[in-house]
Amino acid sequence: KQKVEVENDGSDSENEDSDDGVQVASVIAQFKNEQGECVGPQLDIPVASTVLQMEELVNQLLANGKQKVPYSFYLNDTEITDTLAASVRDQVCDTCRLKQSHAFCGCSNPTCERFASASKDGSIKIWNARTGRQVASLSSHTDSVECLKWGGEGLLYSASRDRTIKVWAVEGDQLGKLVRTLVGHAHRINTLALNVDYVCRTGPYDHTFKTFDTREEMQQAAQARYDAIRRGQPERLVSGSDDFTLFLWEPAESKKPIERLTGHQQPVNDLSFSPDGRYFASASFDKKVKIWSGKDGKFIATLNGHVGAVYQVCWSSDSRMIVSASKDSTIKVWELANLKNAKETLSGHADEVYALDWSPNGQKVASGSKDRTIKMYVHSIAWTCSHLDVVGVINVEIELGFDTMSRCGEV
Repeated sequence: KQKVEVENDGSDSENEDSDDGVQVASVIAQFKNEQGECVGPQLDIPVASTVLQMEELVNQLLANGKQKVPYSFYLNDTEITDTLAASVRDQVCDTCRLKQSHAFCGCSNPTCERFASASKDGSIKIWNARTGRQVASLSSHTDSVECLKWGGEGLLYSASRDRTIKVWAVEGDQLGKLVRTLVGHAHRINTLALNVDYVCRTGPYDHTFKTFDTREEMQQAAQARYDAIRRGQPERLVSGSDDFTLFLWEPAESKKPIERLTGHQQPVNDLSFSPDGRYFASASFDKKVKIWSGKDGKFIATLNGHVGAVYQVCWSSDSRMIVSASKDSTIKVWELANLKNAKETLSGHADEVYALDWSPNGQKVASGSKDRTIKMYVHSIAWTCSHLDVVGVINVEIELGFDTMSRCGEV
């Protein structure tokens, strides 16, 4: 038998269930011989393909005719003995060599076909998410890029220590073109939030978890949600800086800010728009969380309670609840209908809480801490219980990769 290597470069989400609930029907595969030479082009093949089926395919690629040659197939030095699906599961499909200095942050476009990475050297790279190949390099920032946001109109937004926000075209013939530069902050920009970010990540699925029969129905529902957030207006972006201020922008239309927002007494660490786009929250080293109008930036409320810097804020999928993570080792849960006091204080971590997020159904919150643990909290669907219970603690063998200078993180 001759040995053939199979390189798995990506997958389509359609039929077969994977362990994380994603349905995978096929993978992009590249066959190689023992010398590492490619055997034919990259092919989209079913994950249910057997060794015999792949053997037949390779014989066709090599035009072996009636003289069939037996082959054995390997994926990452592990022989495939059954189906491709059985070998692909739990495998690292590909690693992108960024060739950047300290990759700080990244994000994917709404279709998940591409993703962007940003670096300390000021560069931004655009990658094909299926093949891992670089498709563009964006250069204009003069200092480290701290945050990226990918919008729904073919634009990528980047914030930097050079005190600027860059707006890039990242689709079609304009890929990599600098559209405009937004200037106004007096110090490094730490964070960005986009009013359509949640709908771009979740598509047709909102907190009601409505199901769809066809892909066309899903696309129509996703477009309707996106249009409802925009309300006939351009995408809105808010930026937070070490200069204690926030700026509200319509970056696709103008380089001038809609509003400059003041009120924080220390650098702004994190920003988050509510899923419905009506509000956004800001977290600061001044131990405060502030709520603002997503329409005009009008100040609405200050959430007091933390006794340490607030690192991150996150909204529930129905836009009714907010959670905040703090240096004081606690997580606080706030209800939009009553912002005077925190609804709950979750005390469980033994050190600073750097990152947190809600589950899509809003029933769980996960948090990551300097104490090297990730905790998960659960509550009743109606939020009628009097407290939240810890449902799981995952002990981490190494310190979480959080840079206290960059002040960002996600769970």
